[in-house]
Amino acid sequence: MSDMITADLVDLDLAAETKEAAARSLAERMVALGRVTDLDGFLADVAAREAQMPTGLDGGIGIPHCRSEHVTEPTLAFGRPAEGIDFGAPDGPADLIFLIAAPAGADDAHLTILSALARRLMDPDFTAALRAATDPAATASLISGDTALAAPTAAPEPEPETAAPAKEPPPAPFRVVAVTSCPTGIAHTYMAAEALEQAGQAEGVEVVVEPQGSAGFTRIDPAVIAAADGVIFAHDVPVREKERFAGKPTVDVGVKAGINRPAELIAEVRDKAARGETTAPAGTGSPVDEAGGPGEGYGTKLRKWLMSGVSYMVPFVAAGGLLIALGFAIGGYTIDKAPSVAEHFVWTDSTSWAALLFQVGGLAFSFLVPVLAGYIAYGMADRPGLVPGFVGGSIALTINAGFLGGLAAGLIAGGTVMAIQRVKVPAALRGIMPVVVIPLISSAVVGFLMFLVVGKPIAELQKALTDWLSGLSGANAIILGVVLGLMMCFDLGGPLNKVAYAFAVGGLANPNDGSLKVMAAVMAAGMVPPLAMALATVVRGALFTRTERENGKAAWVLGASFITEGAIPFAAADPLRVIPSAMAGGAVTGALSMLFECTLRAPHGGIFVLPLIGNPVLYLIAILAGTAVSASLVILLKGMGRRGGKDPDRDGVPDTESGTAPKVPVTV
Repeated sequence: MSDMITADLVDLDLAAETKEAAARSLAERMVALGRVTDLDGFLADVAAREAQMPTGLDGGIGIPHCRSEHVTEPTLAFGRPAEGIDFGAPDGPADLIFLIAAPAGADDAHLTILSALARRLMDPDFTAALRAATDPAATASLISGDTALAAPTAAPEPEPETAAPAKEPPPAPFRVVAVTSCPTGIAHTYMAAEALEQAGQAEGVEVVVEPQGSAGFTRIDPAVIAAADGVIFAHDVPVREKERFAGKPTVDVGVKAGINRPAELIAEVRDKAARGETTAPAGTGSPVDEAGGPGEGYGTKLRKWLMSGVSYMVPFVAAGGLLIALGFAIGGYTIDKAPSVAEHFVWTDSTSWAALLFQVGGLAFSFLVPVLAGYIAYGMADRPGLVPGFVGGSIALTINAGFLGGLAAGLIAGGTVMAIQRVKVPAALRGIMPVVVIPLISSAVVGFLMFLVVGKPIAELQKALTDWLSGLSGANAIILGVVLGLMMCFDLGGPLNKVAYAFAVGGLANPNDGSLKVMAAVMAAGMVPPLAMALATVVRGALFTRTERENGKAAWVLGASFITEGAIPFAAADPLRVIPSAMAGGAVTGALSMLFECTLRAPHGGIFVLPLIGNPVLYLIAILAGTAVSASLVILLKGMGRRGGKDPDRDGVPDTESGTAPKVPVTV
């Protein structure tokens, strides 16, 4: 671990007042050592991780962290500001800040080292030593583990006593098994595990934890689970192989609860055990009870199931759609009539190469609906849902039920598997249930329902939707463009944004003029927020902090690439001004794209697929108009706030640095 942090990566007098400024200051040290290649790109990844869940912990600790393609090797940087910085911890600001940078492909050994640091942060002696440190080199050595903490003074040994009569052996301790996990799987996962283990030792409870982190996980011995008196799930992502823990008293919470109040969780699971409360055996709850996070309602869980399918579907959409679009670009719009390249291919003929791209893309795109259905079922019922989900998705294609059929097939498959899992079976049959029985029965049930019951009505609905899109024109098309633009810009890559995007790419499965217009409008609107923020930081840089101005440089590229999340750092800092401005610009762009009848056959790519866009000049005008509207609004709203007396340039940089002279009071 000594290679991960050096004296050059330690700042014991960190000059920062915000978490963004702290991350930038520490990241600049990583850049200076060649461990981060793109400062702004890396900080955007840090901000995206921070947007998922605050990284502040009780005890004055902040641990901003991420995995990023801009990191060359696993690196730690430590900063200690004079005043605490708010990282969202319940007990207040943080004065010990660790910036953890892991490469996108970090191996298990490095992630294990990072997890060891996360566990050490739960040791009060370790954090006290960090607060008292005065030398960067010694601090780096302490963090890396090369310097051991001073051992406490040992108490004198008591005088030997006369052996007491033999007593009854103490009763067996209360036993708890736990699983911890977080979205990144680097820090919170292991800190929660350490907190639970420490709380167990303090309470005289035997706690065995299975951290399900980025480095994989080692399954708790089934005998240990069988002997356990209770189960604690502290997680922000689904617990893998959750059925192993069924039938026991269970406490199900988010991962930060495992860090902040482990003793309460242990007390709660003991109380449940005393009352005889247990979870149902694996698969015996309703689909709503079996999936989703703790305390979530049906709507939230349904969204998670659907987003599970969409997230796995998008790579097929991107690869297949771009290959098809390139085929059209090279071979023209008659390339779909070309013979199979397996039977006719001329190496020197560009049309043959265009046909190859088109046909490979078509095959990739044909997986869209089966993958969507399969992974919706997977999100509901884990691996047993894959087979009936894929089968149902393939049937949806066969009966021309399209994207809507895939959604229905996935939900039906997942619900069917969960219903089968409710049935209590003899122990002798449990081994073949996931391999033979569940796939066999669930596939048959899904096939019956899709072919004979729900498939035809869904196919009719899909046809009606396709016909409606084909006939879109005039005011109806403009209104749809406005709605899609608002959805794309409301949560900047969040669930509503993904719903609009999924609606657009679903239309590409059976493309027509209307669906191609929808795809164009969605991509154009999604490009507006980061481009608008970038433009605003150039036009009126004095209204933004130094960090925001730096983020604005990266936002140019992110917006041009159709990465709406590039506006998240701006929205996180000032949501009441940024989000309405972004939505207004997105609505303008969506409406103009539909009005200009722009079309797009590629599901992604931003300006880099401009040759594949119908009416490209008008398309650019629509994007520029929306960008100008959003930038103007955010400048106006921020300017109004500034006239209220508060200087938004909180990092202390004078206005002259951004090219605007500071206001000088004039006496008349």
